[in-house]
Amino acid sequence: MEATTLTCDVLILGGGGAGLFAALHAWQRQPRLHIVVAAKGIVGQSGCTRMVQGGFNAVLDPADSLEAHFLDTLQGGAWLNDQELAWVMVQEAPQRIAELESLGCFFDRRPDGRIAQKPFAGQSFHRTVHRGDLTGIEVMTRLKERLLGTPVTFLDDHRALDLLPAPDGGCAGALLLNTRTGRFLVALARMTIVATGGGARMYRIAAPSLEKSGDGMAMLWRAGVVLRDMEMFQFHPTGLVAGPSVLTGAVLEEGLRGAGGRLYNARGERFMARYDPQRLERSTRDVVARACYLEILEGRGTPEGAVLLDVSHLGAEFVERAFPGMVRRCREAGYDLAREPVPVSPTAHFHMGGARIDPWCRTSLPGLLVAGEDAGGVHGANRLGGNGIAESTVFGGRAGQCAAEEALSRPPPATSPAALQEAITRALAPFSCHGSHSPFAVRRALQDLLWEKGGLVRTARGLQEALEGLDALAERLRHAPVPHHREVNLAWQAWLDTANMLTVARLLVESALLRTESRGSHYRADFPEPNDREWLRTICVQRMEGDASRLWTEPVPFTRVTPPGMTPGGGHPGTSAPSPC
Repeated sequence: MEATTLTCDVLILGGGGAGLFAALHAWQRQPRLHIVVAAKGIVGQSGCTRMVQGGFNAVLDPADSLEAHFLDTLQGGAWLNDQELAWVMVQEAPQRIAELESLGCFFDRRPDGRIAQKPFAGQSFHRTVHRGDLTGIEVMTRLKERLLGTPVTFLDDHRALDLLPAPDGGCAGALLLNTRTGRFLVALARMTIVATGGGARMYRIAAPSLEKSGDGMAMLWRAGVVLRDMEMFQFHPTGLVAGPSVLTGAVLEEGLRGAGGRLYNARGERFMARYDPQRLERSTRDVVARACYLEILEGRGTPEGAVLLDVSHLGAEFVERAFPGMVRRCREAGYDLAREPVPVSPTAHFHMGGARIDPWCRTSLPGLLVAGEDAGGVHGANRLGGNGIAESTVFGGRAGQCAAEEALSRPPPATSPAALQEAITRALAPFSCHGSHSPFAVRRALQDLLWEKGGLVRTARGLQEALEGLDALAERLRHAPVPHHREVNLAWQAWLDTANMLTVARLLVESALLRTESRGSHYRADFPEPNDREWLRTICVQRMEGDASRLWTEPVPFTRVTPPGMTPGGGHPGTSAPSPC
C-alpha cells in the first residue's frame, strides 16, 4: 500500500507529559532540529499526564530532603528500583517544578506565598505539589501553550504501529497510521523517543482513557528491546464504581486519603486496621488496593462490588474547597462526596515495568530512547502517588536533551523495504480475517481474563490458566474481521489495540508466573511473603525468533542504599551513563 514518507531529526511517539517535555527540551537544546510529535489522540490533550489529579512529588521544603524522598521511593518500590534512575528523578524533580512555574503553571500556595504541598501515602513528608485536584490539566495546558510558539510539528490522530530498523541495527523511526484517513506515514528519524504510556485498559476496571493499550511496550518488544519488571502492575485503591457508566474505574485521588479519608466495608468496619494498623488508609497503594480487593472478594463489599470511601467527617465545606474536581466527578455519577460515603474499587492504573534504560533514557538499540510509563526501573515494584508525573517530566526532558545531542552524530535515517512491508502487512491483517468474532468482544474477554487471573491476587494455577486463555483469545482475534474501509474505522483500531494488549498481557503473565514470591504490586497467594534471598532480582524479557520470549533474572544493584538486613555491596555494581552534554 502507498505510504507517505516524512523525514525528521527527532521523532517523539506520544503527546503526554514525557513526550511534550522531550519536545521542549530537544528544541531548547538544538532549535534548528526538525522535531515531530505524533500522538494517538490529540497532542497535549490525551494521555495520562493530563488525567493526573493528585500532584507532583518534589523536595521544596528545607525540612524535607532528597535523601528522604529517595528512601521513600525505594521502600515504596520494595527495593526493586534502579537506584540511579530513582535518584535522578528525586534530584531533578524540584528543577521541573521551577521550570513548570516559568511556563505559567500556578500551583496552589500557602498563606505566606510558598508552594503548598500535601500528604500522599507512603511518604515521610508532605511533598506533593498540586493545582487543586486537577494538576495534570494545569501542567499539560501550559506545556502545549509553550510548544505552540515553537516550530515543533504536531501530528494528531497518528498512532505508532511499529518501530523501523536502521541499517546499523538501531532504530530509524516508526510506521504511523492516520486514524482519520487510514493512510500510512513512514516517519524516518535520526532519533526516536517512545513515550506512548501504559496499557491499563487490558483490565476490566481501569482508570485511563481507552487509548491506553500498551502500544509502546508491544512495539518495543517486537523491536527486540529488553523489558524489565513486566509483572509489576499497580492498581489504584479508589476507582469510582458507577455501574455501566463510563466513569467506572475513574480515580478518586490519593489526596482524599492523605487528608484523612477513611475506607469502610459493607459491614461498617474500617478494615485497613487489619492490613496496616500503623498507616491505615495512608499505606502504600499496593497494600490498600489489595486490602480493598480482598474485602470485596471475601464477601464484605457492597452489592455492586465495592468498598466505601468516606470523607464526610472532614466537613463538606473543606471537601468542596480542597477537592472540587473529585466532588464534580462523583456528582456526575450520582454521589455527594462531601456528605456521604462513595463506592470505590481498585482500578488498573500504572505499569511499573517497561524498557530497560540508562539515566539518559537510552535503550539497547542505537537511536532509540524511552521515557515515561514505557520505561521501567524508576518505581521498582510499586509507584508512590505523585512520583508518576515527576518521572515523566524528568525523564521526558532528559530524553529530549539526549536526542537533540545524539541526532547530530546519527546518519540520515533509512530503513529496509522488507521491514516496512512487514509492518504494513501486520497492520492490515484484520482486513484478511475470516470469522464471526468481534475485536470488541475479544477485548472485553481479555479484560475479564486478566482481571480474574492476572490482577491483584495471583496464583500459579490462575496464571497458567491466563496463558492458556491468552492463546485462545489470540486465535479468536485472528478470526475477527473488520469493515473494509480505512477511514475512521473504530473496529480496526480496536483490533490493533487488542493485539498489543494481548502482547503486553502475555509478558506480564509470564513474568508473574516466574516470580514465586510477593513483592510490591505483585501478590502471589501461593507465595504470600517476600523472599529477598532469592528474589531481590529483576525479571528481564526480550523477543526471540518466532515471537517467543526469553526471560531471565538479574540481581538488583544497590548503588546508593543497601536494603535493611542485606550485606553492604550486595548485588552487582551499577554504572551511571555520562551526560550527553
